[in-house]
Amino acid sequence: MSIKIRKYNKDDLEEMIKIWNAVVDDGIAFPQEDFLTDTTGALFFESQTYCGVAENTENGKICGLYILHPNNVGRCGHICNASYAVDKESRGLHIGEKLVNDCLLQGKNYDFRVLQFNAVVESNTHARHLYERLGFVQLGVIPNGFRMKDGHYENICPYYYEL
Repeated sequence: MSIKIRKYNKDDLEEMIKIWNAVVDDGIAFPQEDFLTDTTGALFFESQTYCGVAENTENGKICGLYILHPNNVGRCGHICNASYAVDKESRGLHIGEKLVNDCLLQGKNYDFRVLQFNAVVESNTHARHLYERLGFVQLGVIPNGFRMKDGHYENICPYYYEL
């Protein structure tokens, strides 16, 4: 499989919304509980500073995405935040790593100085290992900071990376 990371376009929205909603439905990684519709999805992705997609160049299928946006405003506006989603059938193929690396480049391109993840669920070991391998620093642990889909709470681990 040959993967290209590129800026999203409107033709990608249907697949992006499907991938995003699948992660929301899993209820173990994203804080969102509401699903995107065609309308809310278009507005959501359009409102980001940048959205990248992972495209399988062999068949044109979108198999992953990320969003990049400010984490805060004003004096903290130089810190960005991002979220990543990979299609279930494409997990384990290092697409997440390609998305994160592109996100780091785009963060610099948009003059952000730090990429901060506010709520990485402690049990999301694949994501945590990836971030740590790429040089992200864990800031600590927030006990019971994430309510899982089944209602129990898990710790979250904030991370940052200096761009």
